Amino acid sequence: SDTLVADVMTNEIIKLQPDDVAQQAANAFERYDLVSASVVDENDKLLGRVTVNTVIDFIREKAENEALNLAGLREEEDLFAPVLKSVKNRWVWLAINLVTAFIASRVIGVFEDSIEKLVALAALMPIIAGIGGNSGNQTITMIVRALALDQINTSSAWKLITKEVGVSIVNGLLWGTIVGLFTFAIYQNAELGLVMTLALVLNLLLAALLGVLIPLTLRKFGRDPAIGSSVMITAVTDSGGFFIFLGLATVFLL
Repeated sequence: SDTLVADVMTNEIIKLQPDDVAQQAANAFERYDLVSASVVDENDKLLGRVTVNTVIDFIREKAENEALNLAGLREEEDLFAPVLKSVKNRWVWLAINLVTAFIASRVIGVFEDSIEKLVALAALMPIIAGIGGNSGNQTITMIVRALALDQINTSSAWKLITKEVGVSIVNGLLWGTIVGLFTFAIYQNAELGLVMTLALVLNLLLAALLGVLIPLTLRKFGRDPAIGSSVMITAVTDSGGFFIFLGLATVFLL
């Protein structure tokens, strides 16, 4: 072939600085489909290069760390670490989880009289809390990922909140209606079905708001937005879900 190398080579050269953040380099590799990038100093002197293999290793390690952090685990724990080391790594968030569980139990305790008068409430409570926690974890996972990729700034935060609120309203109305009809079919109580629908919508709204605000607040205070986010959102949607559902039931049913 008579084709010259100059005709097929890439003319655009992406240069990195030694003090660039690794995540910025990873973003550049993704944006420009790079396999290698030069690292130069302020005088444009070549110091070395970053390859796609190194970037992939960095991204994989970061993803693993974020998955651990969402559950409140520190990244340095090895899967086969000694028992005591693993216990030390995990006990803090388990202790926090225990405290929040006690708070949730006290929320239920406040409405003991309501539960005694309408036993069905005890059977239906976990549905509201469980769906709220799942929805909140979905939101948090998306926000943490967006923060890691530098896709969120101050101006886009309110847009994100508005979007997540919209999603929660649609999901709440859709699944709340299904749950309400399911409740009516079992208990033959239309008011209880409506309370279930409204409680689900409100708890999904709470999950959406905190799913955005928790990681953004952690980032604002210089903390890793992934650390313990999953634990916190579950605690809030449990206590909040119980309070919303039992409060509505007390007002409208009893």
